[in-house]
Amino acid sequence: MQEFVHLHVHTQYSILDGQASVSKLVDKAIADGMRGIAVTDHGNMMGIKEFTNYVNKKNGGINGEIKDLKKRIKAIESGKEECEDPTATLAEYKAKIKELEAKRFKPIIGCEMYVAPRRLHQKEGKPDSANYHLVVLAKNEKGYHNLIKLVSKAWTEGFYNRPRTDRVELEKYKEGLIVCSACLGGEVPRKITRDTLSEAEEAIQWYKSTFGDDYYLELQLHKATVARANHEAYEMQLKVNEKLIEYSKKFGVGLVCTNDVHFVNEEHAEAHDRLICLSTGKDLDDPQRMLYSKQEWMKTTAEMNEIFGHIPEALANTVKICDQVEFYSIDNPPIMPNFEIPEDFGTEESYRAKYTEEDLFNEFTRDEKGNVVLSQADAEAKIEKLGGYNKLYRIKLEADYLKKLTMDGAKKYYPDMTPEVEDRLIFELHIMKTMGFPGYFLIVQDFIWAARNLLGVSVGPGRGSAAGSAVAYCLEITRIDPIKYDLLFERFLNPDRISLPDIDVDFDDDGRGEVLRWVTEKYGAEKVAHIITYGTMATKMALKDVARVQKLPLDRANYLCKLIPDKLPDKKLNLTNAIEAIPELQEAETSPDPVLRDTIKYAKMLEGNVRGTGVHACGTIICRDPITDWVPVSTADDKETGEKLLVTQYEGSVIEDTGLIKMDFLGLKTLSIIKEAVANVKQSLGIDIDIDTISIEDPKTYQLYCEGKTIGTFQFESPGMQKYLRELQPSTFEDLIAMNALYRPGPMDYIPDFIARKHGRKPIEYDIACMEKYLKDTYGITVYQEQVMLLSRQLADFTRGESDALRKAMGKKKKDIVDKMKPKFIEGGKKNGHDPKILDKIWGDWEKFASYAFNKSHATCYSWVAYQTAYLKANYPPQYMAANLSRNLSRIDEITKLMDECKAMGINVLGPDVNESYLKFSVNARGDIRFGLGGVKGVGEGAVESIIKERETNGPYKSIYDFVERVNLQACNRKNLECLALSGAFDCFPELKREEYFAETPKKEGFLDILIRYGARVQTERSSAMNSLFGMDSMAETITQPKVPEEVPVWSTIERLNKERDLVGIYLSAHPLDEYRIILEDVCSVHLADIQEVLDKKEERDISIGGVVTSIRNGFTKNNKPFGITKIEDFTGTYEVALFGDDWMRWNNFMKEDYFLYIKGRIAPRKFSPDLFELRVGSIELLPDVKDTLVESITIEIDLDALNDEVINELSTLLLSHPGKADLYFRIKDGEGTLNADLKSRSLKVSVQKDLINYIKSHDGLEYKVN
Repeated sequence: MQEFVHLHVHTQYSILDGQASVSKLVDKAIADGMRGIAVTDHGNMMGIKEFTNYVNKKNGGINGEIKDLKKRIKAIESGKEECEDPTATLAEYKAKIKELEAKRFKPIIGCEMYVAPRRLHQKEGKPDSANYHLVVLAKNEKGYHNLIKLVSKAWTEGFYNRPRTDRVELEKYKEGLIVCSACLGGEVPRKITRDTLSEAEEAIQWYKSTFGDDYYLELQLHKATVARANHEAYEMQLKVNEKLIEYSKKFGVGLVCTNDVHFVNEEHAEAHDRLICLSTGKDLDDPQRMLYSKQEWMKTTAEMNEIFGHIPEALANTVKICDQVEFYSIDNPPIMPNFEIPEDFGTEESYRAKYTEEDLFNEFTRDEKGNVVLSQADAEAKIEKLGGYNKLYRIKLEADYLKKLTMDGAKKYYPDMTPEVEDRLIFELHIMKTMGFPGYFLIVQDFIWAARNLLGVSVGPGRGSAAGSAVAYCLEITRIDPIKYDLLFERFLNPDRISLPDIDVDFDDDGRGEVLRWVTEKYGAEKVAHIITYGTMATKMALKDVARVQKLPLDRANYLCKLIPDKLPDKKLNLTNAIEAIPELQEAETSPDPVLRDTIKYAKMLEGNVRGTGVHACGTIICRDPITDWVPVSTADDKETGEKLLVTQYEGSVIEDTGLIKMDFLGLKTLSIIKEAVANVKQSLGIDIDIDTISIEDPKTYQLYCEGKTIGTFQFESPGMQKYLRELQPSTFEDLIAMNALYRPGPMDYIPDFIARKHGRKPIEYDIACMEKYLKDTYGITVYQEQVMLLSRQLADFTRGESDALRKAMGKKKKDIVDKMKPKFIEGGKKNGHDPKILDKIWGDWEKFASYAFNKSHATCYSWVAYQTAYLKANYPPQYMAANLSRNLSRIDEITKLMDECKAMGINVLGPDVNESYLKFSVNARGDIRFGLGGVKGVGEGAVESIIKERETNGPYKSIYDFVERVNLQACNRKNLECLALSGAFDCFPELKREEYFAETPKKEGFLDILIRYGARVQTERSSAMNSLFGMDSMAETITQPKVPEEVPVWSTIERLNKERDLVGIYLSAHPLDEYRIILEDVCSVHLADIQEVLDKKEERDISIGGVVTSIRNGFTKNNKPFGITKIEDFTGTYEVALFGDDWMRWNNFMKEDYFLYIKGRIAPRKFSPDLFELRVGSIELLPDVKDTLVESITIEIDLDALNDEVINELSTLLLSHPGKADLYFRIKDGEGTLNADLKSRSLKVSVQKDLINYIKSHDGLEYKVN
């Protein structure tokens, strides 16, 4: 049997076309004894890094043996190792190496490219829409880099429906490449099928003359064996193959046979068929849809011999090609971008003249104090790893400049520099230099400086472990003093663990794009790229996709998806494991319904397949060279600007292996809120705030935290956090850092103990007295990873590197590493005089908690951002809340929460007003928040700027007539004015109500149009008069103001509010449900936002809901029965109530827009689908009819500490002013829970109104319960 190697293989990275994981393809090929395989995805190299990584892993054992043998050969040749017969031993080892090398599996890097019929730049419809397929393989490292150039350029310059290359590019980058004529879509096969044989011969001759013996004609043969498959391709392949064999002899071109692999095994054919349906948007039963032959699995060598055994040359040539392909690595040491250093500081040339190689050797291989710490061999290896002496001159220059900038910054941040600080800076700078990373820090500080000083962009104080660097602090990369807060540099860069630095930087939302543009302009568009992401078919997605193409009813598909949990205990969440855990899924898998059964079967096969690509939210590459010198790129659309972005084809987890430097540019909305709040303070109060220098001991801020009034602030606003803050009563910034770190699953269990220790209810104890130094701020509890690191050094003399290794091993639960380090800890502690039993206890405590312990650097940075938001809320409440509202305008749930908080704070949020509003939410002279005109739908930024500019230049508008006389009516057109009127922005003009702007004259002309015409005429006359010889006196006496229409029908409150909401997105001036708030919030058993969750629990129960009807859809079913679907809305969300047949006929009179409904019903199984639950309506009433009877009683709970004359008087007034039918109860309780006194009013019954509820909600010591 002739050996064979697959040279035309599609993985899942041939998106929605290939259905084969890289690992399964490689495993099958190895199991079959193949020497290697090629990966040739359509138009991209996205799977190549995963492919080479996996093959390297499979070859790991063999490569390890080869490495050991080479070491021994080197030792024998240098005389370091003795043996009886060196010549024979060396020959034996070399033969063994050769034997081992022959056993390695070979990854052949390739791509099935698309070749444009003309030039890749030509994109003119039909002539350029047909593309030819071509299989291109890299023979060696040069070929790999040429393939990268071809594929990248196909995306960046040739994309036209698909990424395309052309003959000119192929000729330019031909070195090191092998090409095959491809499938029926290839140029030669396509011309044969069209019988344009002279053109086919021309193509063969061109490729032969260009690539010589590295051009092959590709044979394929797919004879379909099932009915529902492509049977036409086989006949075409027979015809093509006959001519290819003839041309092979005629032109002296080699033959290869391939199977155009798209899936791993034959049983995957049907799953692949469904994938093609997804790709083409067709249903499985569509008679016109695209079909494969279902023969495209990775056939074994035996199966390929069975098909092509009569053409042994075609089989043998696949092995010949594999043997020609060299082993090479596509990974590289870090390719650090060059930072431009001022010439007057120094140049590489001047450094070469100034320093010898010996100087560099000593500087880069010794520690920061000049001590020799490496053997000669290790030192030489380090120099080589850094890129040799040629590279060291550059690193040395960058390191010296970095030191200069750092020491300049240290004068500002450490004016009285202590030996401790100086030693820390020198240590950090030395590590950065000897790891080869000074250029990285120079670049990061450069774009952060530009963001702050050139672009006006807000930059966060730091993020993650980078805040542990004192050098970063001096360079203003971070704004947190790591020495003050015991943050550790080696948590960021461990000298014992070589890894690339990773500085994540937060920018304000608006500014992030500006910074990226600046970086792109500075370093060059071809040297900056975003990072690709791959979207895979998750468990639920796979089920939904397969269900759709198989036409499984939607409710059944949704039911299957709802059975899938968010996670499984102790198991990875996938469909196989979910089926094992969930009986209903087991039933579906074995269902007698073939559609349901197949949905499960093929979803299991497709799960995890790549479904699409995206762009990493923050990851960005900055390279020294054009990125296509090292990795392939593609393009993607920028969602914000629509511009084409350059995107690497290798994703973030592997991109750094190739040597490219990744930096994360993150957008943090909170920074935008802070920036806007500071601007609001300046605009409304004239006060300039430097948010980075505010007091860390501000009493108002700590009072806000102690009261738990943190809604709208960063990190601390959840109800649980508010509860703990009230209990903790934080008094220092360290308290906030600790709470930020502890408030997560796991560590949260320690919070009560932490609080009890702070307040002296529990003693603060230390296992060893000296531990107080690092545990004092957290009351004796280990909260941070940094504490474990510092204590391991203090107690047992761990090195910096060892302490970080311990932190990492404990955090990742690497028990074998932890167990190896324990004896060193015990022994080190004993040497320092500590009791081994106590040391053992400490180690045990660390093992339990370290996996939960948090990165203090990150907690400190984000606690500082959180503190800034709390400071602004406490000291400038309306300005801060206005900024918060502006930045959450698109999130109705968040806006509602913030509006309620404003109400609780006593801040009025007013609608838009042309005399007070700015573009965004702002604060007026009375301290009220005004809705921004830019938030009104249909009013553009240009119109708003025109309104504000005129108002600021010539004063407020006195009337609507004054407004249209003055505002630029070209910038502010009729549509803008209509939207302003509907939104209430003209309500400041009392002469007209909103509805009167839309009144019509007898001539059917709208009053708004009359106003606009009037304003335009005034402006025209004024302009003419100004240009007249007689000036303003030449104007006509007066242009009569149009009269306000009479007897215009008044809009109902609900109509007015609905129009307002349509324009501003929320109810502002009032809410139509305000009158029924007590019913909806306290009487109804379920809020509308929670109904789906109730249904998903599948428990029968009675419920009550309420709300306003916002829309209705009705009609007739296929069985000609009436139905109606009514959308109702409450304060939390919306829900659609579906009624059919008799139920619709019974209740449809209630289903009218703007009706306020109170509905009682039952959650119960569906009649024909008992595994699905529904809401069955039992009764419907109008809220206005029942609001007074639904509240039967109210209990007002009063904390004894809050009970005073003022509260008693105000409550009495409110209760006496609203007599009604509800019983009134009081419950008096003390703070310790030892006293509860229940009282009932005998003489007074009340009507529970919103002013009473608002009063109770605004007082901390008061609560209430209804019924």
